[in-house]
Amino acid sequence: MLRRCNQADNSLDRFMSVVAWSISTLRPPIFGVAPYNPILGETHHVSRATLNVLLEQISHHPPVSALHATDEEHNIELIWCHQCVPNFNGAWVETEVRGKRQLKLLSRGETYEMNSPNLLIKFLPLPGVDWAGNVTIRCKENGLEAELRFGTKSFFGLRGSHRSVKGKVYETATRRTLFQLNGHWDRTVTAKDNNSGKSRVIYNAEEVFSGLKTPVVKDLKGVRSTESAAVWSELSEAIMSQNWEKAKEAKNAVEEKQREVLRERELKGTTWVPQNFSVTYTKDGGWECSPIQQWVPPAPIVLPLS
Repeated sequence: MLRRCNQADNSLDRFMSVVAWSISTLRPPIFGVAPYNPILGETHHVSRATLNVLLEQISHHPPVSALHATDEEHNIELIWCHQCVPNFNGAWVETEVRGKRQLKLLSRGETYEMNSPNLLIKFLPLPGVDWAGNVTIRCKENGLEAELRFGTKSFFGLRGSHRSVKGKVYETATRRTLFQLNGHWDRTVTAKDNNSGKSRVIYNAEEVFSGLKTPVVKDLKGVRSTESAAVWSELSEAIMSQNWEKAKEAKNAVEEKQREVLRERELKGTTWVPQNFSVTYTKDGGWECSPIQQWVPPAPIVLPLS
């Protein structure tokens, strides 16, 4: 779906493709204990065709992740910097995902900025996880914006629509609505043209999810020691074999090693620096990250196309 964003000659069609792609980045969360707690400097480097993606955990307290992805052939660049801030409300936790996402269509000279919905974790009356909140997508270069609202059921599950998304696409200058958006992000989302009254499907989750394959290690020697698959390999093996005692030991070993490295840095008076991003933080602006490399190189881990 990402490639489609840069294919249309019409700026409105490109914007609608970006909206659809943004919705496609959501995945149905799974409720339960999260055994993986990203460590400082942990990375994930993966490729799918000509798209190369690199993530790095640039802060542990607070947890902040940075992402840089490039597709040199199709002139696309992604830069994300996210900080998760949980807010406890008794029977549920709402995790605010702070930071902005930038999608750059380099050959078009367009930058699309967007935020992320919040992660809602409910404990009562029935446990569950969902995405909720408002998302804004805007592009200054083509003067278009979109407002999306991700809905969930009420506390008791009697009102609201599960995994719904509603919104509109409009001109920034005039506020004139061009399309009304409606649907469910785990099923289909349609766009209704305000002029013609015609509707069309802009996103089909089944088509997107059915094309996803399991990552494959193509170059074992090229896998970094900081790669998530390497850091948590023993824990993953223990979970797959349902050896929970070994899983606990493996998790503790990773976390203890992280604490040991931290103690060594404190003794030496050194400061950890991200390997792939320049990072700044201000009280007003929050976390900002800038990739060190112009293009992300091909990864040793790949997602097969078929």
